[in-house]
Amino acid sequence: MPISGPAGPPTDARRGRRRTREQRRALRSGAFDLLAVVAALALVGLGLANLQLVGETELAARQAVIAIGGVVAFAVFWRVRVRYLGILGWAAYGAAVVLLVGVLTIGLSANGATRWIAIGSLTFQPSELAKLGLLLALAAVLGSGRAPWQRFALAVLLAVVPIGLTLLQPDLSTATLLVILAGSMLVIGRVPARFLLPLVAAAVVAAPLLISLLRPYQVERLGTFLVGAHESPTGSGWALRQAHIAVGSGGLFGRTDDPLRGLRAQYLPERDTDLALASLVGQWGLAAGAAAVLAAIVLVWRLALASRTSRTPHGALVGGGLAILMGIETAVSVGANLGLLPLAGVPFPLLSYGGTALVVHLAAIGVVLGVRRDGARRRLWAPNRYSPRPRLVRVTALALSALLISFGVYGWQLQRTRGEELQVVGQEQMTRCIRLPAVRGAITDRHGEPLAVNAADVGRGLDRVLVVPALLRARPADVDRLADLLGRPRPDLHAQLGAAEATTLSLPVADVPRDVGAAVTAAGIAAVLVVPEPRRSYPQGALLGPVMGFAGVATPEDEERWPDLPPGEFVGRAGLEQQYDAVLRGINGRQCVYVDPTGVPAALGERQDPVPGAELRLSIDLGLQRLMDSGLAAAVRAQPRPQGKIGAAVAMDPRTGQVLAIASTPSFDNNVYGPPVDTGALQALAEAPGSPMLEHVTQAVAPPGSTFKLVVAAANQAHPVFAPRRAIPTGASFTYGGHTFGNWKPMGPMDLVESLAISNDVYFYKLALALGPDTIAETARTLGVGERTGIDLPAESAGYLGTPESVEARGGTWYGGSTVILGIGQGEIQVTPLQNARWTGAVATGNLVTPRLGLAVGTDAGTFTALPAPAATPLPFAGELGPVRDGMRAAVTGGTVTRLADLPEPAGAKSGTAQDGGLRADEYDNWLSAAAPMGAPEIVVTALVQGPGTGANTARTVVADALRHYLDHRADVVATGPVQLP
Repeated sequence: MPISGPAGPPTDARRGRRRTREQRRALRSGAFDLLAVVAALALVGLGLANLQLVGETELAARQAVIAIGGVVAFAVFWRVRVRYLGILGWAAYGAAVVLLVGVLTIGLSANGATRWIAIGSLTFQPSELAKLGLLLALAAVLGSGRAPWQRFALAVLLAVVPIGLTLLQPDLSTATLLVILAGSMLVIGRVPARFLLPLVAAAVVAAPLLISLLRPYQVERLGTFLVGAHESPTGSGWALRQAHIAVGSGGLFGRTDDPLRGLRAQYLPERDTDLALASLVGQWGLAAGAAAVLAAIVLVWRLALASRTSRTPHGALVGGGLAILMGIETAVSVGANLGLLPLAGVPFPLLSYGGTALVVHLAAIGVVLGVRRDGARRRLWAPNRYSPRPRLVRVTALALSALLISFGVYGWQLQRTRGEELQVVGQEQMTRCIRLPAVRGAITDRHGEPLAVNAADVGRGLDRVLVVPALLRARPADVDRLADLLGRPRPDLHAQLGAAEATTLSLPVADVPRDVGAAVTAAGIAAVLVVPEPRRSYPQGALLGPVMGFAGVATPEDEERWPDLPPGEFVGRAGLEQQYDAVLRGINGRQCVYVDPTGVPAALGERQDPVPGAELRLSIDLGLQRLMDSGLAAAVRAQPRPQGKIGAAVAMDPRTGQVLAIASTPSFDNNVYGPPVDTGALQALAEAPGSPMLEHVTQAVAPPGSTFKLVVAAANQAHPVFAPRRAIPTGASFTYGGHTFGNWKPMGPMDLVESLAISNDVYFYKLALALGPDTIAETARTLGVGERTGIDLPAESAGYLGTPESVEARGGTWYGGSTVILGIGQGEIQVTPLQNARWTGAVATGNLVTPRLGLAVGTDAGTFTALPAPAATPLPFAGELGPVRDGMRAAVTGGTVTRLADLPEPAGAKSGTAQDGGLRADEYDNWLSAAAPMGAPEIVVTALVQGPGTGANTARTVVADALRHYLDHRADVVATGPVQLP
């Protein structure tokens, strides 16, 4: 009985299941291809985005057109049947060899290598085609059924030709990739190890010889990798440093809102080719870089897996070889961008700019996916599971993937650990700043009278107008506005700006009065700056010239004193200007300008306004200063031979050390320092007799004469040898050691007080011998003799105080007579007038003070802060000084200084007349040092006048007039504005 009905439905079911499996297989195949295509297009898209972001719009458009051509090539080769793969491979190989030969004859050169062929406006690189040709040709040979030795020999011969031609260009990076490709194909093509090992050994031996083939820039790149970018800051070291800055400062999602993004991108060399990945990270952040690396890993894996579905060994080798090639290219490029591998000139596949490489890679991907598609559709023809397939492809892909992931982790670590540092470095390298000098603070007397001011503030100086030429000349209307404000012809200003170098940071265009400068500032024209001329004015001129000093451009010595000075800084060079420079100078501002890598200004940056210097208030009373200066000058002029003679006088509060007046003659007007410097006047001052540029109160030294008797008397009180009321026989002279030392007139027996009052030389000869030189020197040092007083003026002289030991040390001899004359302030002693005033005040008060000129500093007239001053040092023998003070008072009431007897309040004093080897025999250093009121001294005045010292031309008149002025006007003299405690 025939069976017919039931057979139909089971057959239809089997056919349905078969169609369903085929549909799923087709779906998986399509998904496989789609993922690979998406990864490839993602890399192309990221590369185009990078070009657009760095401002290379023309390159981006050109690459987009080429990418379209590459996609077409991809689609065409995707449809190629496997049976035509051999024909395609030999055609590509042959074309590559012909073009490589052509490059050597008609190619274009760059960086010492000939790599490109140009046809009209189209250029292409045959060595990129050689990668595809060699890959296909080797796959055809190694996938054939020939004997192993034949496959090996033929493969080596095929590889040698394009590698050798590429080396001749020379293009070492591409040649190296071709070598890696050939070696990889031999390995995955299952060539026996007995053939591979000798080849590997030969390559190892020959590798050092290849160094001779390196071009200079390639040697530099290798050296940079070995020593690090910090040790090789130019060339490839610069490139690597910029890559680190881009990667480290790009953040997670980039800085697309940064208005300077395009300018920053210019600092990264080869940002479109070798360092495209670093550029992409710098623009769109680490996320974009990770996306590019992930796309490359996906593509490598898809190519590697495609090699396992080919139905022919030939096709399988094409897929495996391309996977390894692209994986190695990606790893080398990423490693080089991070500085983990040498910058070998290997671009990132599909991402970096390059038309030939883009088309070739897309075409090669199309070939592999076409092979995979062919194998998937013809599964019955596929090799069985025991047929040999390319070896180690998946292992290699896994290793390359792990390497790329580790590179990504390194990039993240670079951002995390050095991101802020690299951002700062990137900002600094593109920033240049124009110094905006701070206005220097004024110096006033204790009442606010100006002693040193900025010239522009008193109508004697100018403001300088600066411009940034590269920024301003791009705006002609603003140039015209500026010319009108400056009163300059418009064409002249345009011509000056046009003639300036593009890299000029600031160009002076005018020096204008303060009101014009203010108008320019108010106009607010971008890239135009107004800065004050660094010029000082000294309204009092020679009255305080040596004390004020001057300000000028810093010298090498100044730069050594203040290491952080910018070039050309205006600083205090002498006197109080130098001493208080840190207070007066203020803090400079700056106008920063962003420049491109060639140094051309591109945009204005941050502006920091300068902080003006503080005003310095001195303890000087200008009225007392004028009185003492005129009196001192008159005393010197009254000398029979005034030329070359000096005078010095100082008034000081012995309680605090505040200097109320400090006069020096001859003096000089420090306005000669300008700018401009009056060189003729300076030369005349340097050659003038009397050293007018010397501050004589602190820098001139002379024997103190009988004023030193106060120190000797104090030594007797500290180390008693003569009772102060004991009368000592004296007479007209004293003989000791065969030498006779005269008195200034015959005298009878006297005690200490009388001897001080009448200045009895013989008494002090004997007292000095009784004390001995060491005791005198000990007390003298306690009173500040032989050391700097510590006054706030530079270049103070320490004077000189000799002892037997110091004289012997310099090769001299201390005689008994040396001790004798030391008792009257002669011989081994030289002091400054300020040292004399200091010990006078110490004897009168029992405290040794540090003289100070600086009283307070302030930023405005209402807020001043007192300058800290050292505390007074109590004398250890202060309680024993009564007889010495009595002697000072007796000198005024009935001794050598009765000129001071008619003062409104009691004074004490000591006069002195010292012989000076620098003067004529009938000329002396005439001294007088006095304190008042004697019961509670408020002021010490000490004066030195060189000359015969008779009549009104002595120091007595200078001191008397100064004390009288103070005692009559003490409230006005010591008055000052409110001062806060420090």
